[in-house]
Amino acid sequence: MLEIIIQITLVCVSLSMLGFLYRVIKGPTTPDRVVALDAIGMGLVAIIALISLILDTFAFLDVILLIGILAFIGTVAFSKFLEKGEIIERERDY
Repeated sequence: MLEIIIQITLVCVSLSMLGFLYRVIKGPTTPDRVVALDAIGMGLVAIIALISLILDTFAFLDVILLIGILAFIGTVAFSKFLEKGEIIERERDY
């Protein structure tokens, strides 16, 4: 019974990722696209976690952590770029 629920959840998360992909492509504004990219990253984390549950293994936990960290750093970088126009600020000697 639990495996059926996990598989249904896997399908639902996959379908939601298609909606996020549509938002990345057709998003009306750039911040909408950034949020959709972050949601895709979290969807990938959810899919890998569900596959890990189905396969009954802990082998994918490092991958989940890595994708979560990269998605967070990417969102922060995009947000900083949208706000200031640059990601890495350098001191200028004028």
